[in-house]
Amino acid sequence: MVDKEILVITKGHPFERDAFFDVFDAMDGVNWTHVEQPAAQVFFDPDLASAYDAFVLYDMPGIEFRAAGGPTFAGPSSAFVRNFRRLLESGFGFVFMHHAIAGWPAWPEYAEIIGGRFLYMPASLRGEPRPDSGYRHSVTHRVSTVSDHPITRGIPASFEIIDELYLSEVFEDSIEPLLVSDHEFVRDNFYSATLAVRDGRMFENEGWEHPPGSNVIGWVKNYLNSPIAYLQCGDDPVAYANENFQALLHNAIDWAGGEDALEWARDRNRGEAK
Repeated sequence: MVDKEILVITKGHPFERDAFFDVFDAMDGVNWTHVEQPAAQVFFDPDLASAYDAFVLYDMPGIEFRAAGGPTFAGPSSAFVRNFRRLLESGFGFVFMHHAIAGWPAWPEYAEIIGGRFLYMPASLRGEPRPDSGYRHSVTHRVSTVSDHPITRGIPASFEIIDELYLSEVFEDSIEPLLVSDHEFVRDNFYSATLAVRDGRMFENEGWEHPPGSNVIGWVKNYLNSPIAYLQCGDDPVAYANENFQALLHNAIDWAGGEDALEWARDRNRGEAK
């Protein structure tokens, strides 16, 4: 079997580099190259992307955090959007990890590509006003598989992990769930993202309201002719060290970078067009 060639894209959110990249070093059959934002954007040109089987995104572009007053958001360039859409139309595999779901907050289509969005600030999403999202670090919770899929094969029916969870937006109408958490996704179990980034009040939820959210923490979908996988798992070295997280990520790369996933995405895209 030919090794998968992947491009790992980071920057925009802090992480422990050595422990993170050790996960990829340990993967059999995967060769990886790392690039940071914004340099990564040139690789979305389909000609340059052709050197890779899939992209793994652990980045958070389009957000600039400030010492006071909350973050500022910027949209991508028209050239980047054009190349990205060409890549999605041609068929290419993407694996989005953890905080990548917060990327490009000023670009509505990006949330549709991934299948959801973490909101640092209240915003309009799909034409509806939505509150800022919630976060909770170091949650001990049980993950269950809810689909027989190449990404979940070989994974126990349920397993425990210590990881960060999000009370955020999940577009359940456009995804195929793979993983759910037994954590209760309600306001009292999370902290406000806006209080943290705008007011410097970490680990607080006083005055913050958020409706109950989805417990789906892993899914697949297509966008145009491209297979998309999202794993909410993977915040820190404790999560990285979990053997089931490692296996899920490896499986997601194998799936997204394979011909079967491309055919699946093309078939779904044709079906959606009818």
